[in-house]
Amino acid sequence: MPMKGRGTAELREIDRWDHGVGWLAHPDETMQRASHAVAVDGDVWVFDPVDAPGIDDLFAEFGDVAGVVVGLDRHKRDSAAIANRHEAPVYVASWMTGVADELDATVERFGADLADSGFEAFRLVDRSLPPWQEVGFYHEDYDLLVVPESVGTVDYFCARGEHLGVHPMLRPFPPRRVLSRYDPERLLVGHGAGVPVNAGDELRTALGNARRNLPSAYARAFTSMLSN
Repeated sequence: MPMKGRGTAELREIDRWDHGVGWLAHPDETMQRASHAVAVDGDVWVFDPVDAPGIDDLFAEFGDVAGVVVGLDRHKRDSAAIANRHEAPVYVASWMTGVADELDATVERFGADLADSGFEAFRLVDRSLPPWQEVGFYHEDYDLLVVPESVGTVDYFCARGEHLGVHPMLRPFPPRRVLSRYDPERLLVGHGAGVPVNAGDELRTALGNARRNLPSAYARAFTSMLSN
């Protein structure tokens, strides 16, 4: 199983709910790069997308694409191509550096609110070594939290017995102070399927166990890397 899928994509739905849907463009890859579309009043907001056949029809089920959002500096993915196809801008946080210059698309900057989407945007991780700029998003009406990278459900994020885990590089110092402000019902993540119910409980458990389960998580991540 490759770490990152190459070649022709194959759409597999995940995280379908009344107001959106997620997908994996390369379901067999180890990284399990997850993308999401969330509908707000007929506008579709697309988060960290990897392109795949059929996603335009998927978007059309929920409305018209209003914007494509880059939630992590490393998650430019196919945001420009999808935004251009739908004549929509790519949204990048005002404090993110370097990302906008690498996008061949119209770029809109946002601060504490993601345009008129109803999403609160907050600085989740911002550091230079290693480079990591990540924005989290919370929608109060949907009780929905979107975390692009800090936590995930994919195997190499999780220690044995964990359903949701902190990214291996953040386990020694997990972003507890920022994420503990939220108690969402639903959580969408950038790697793996999300948590559809009681996500706040799962998130508190993951953050609380980050250091305690570090040896097990690192052993599992190392085994996952060796298998590729």
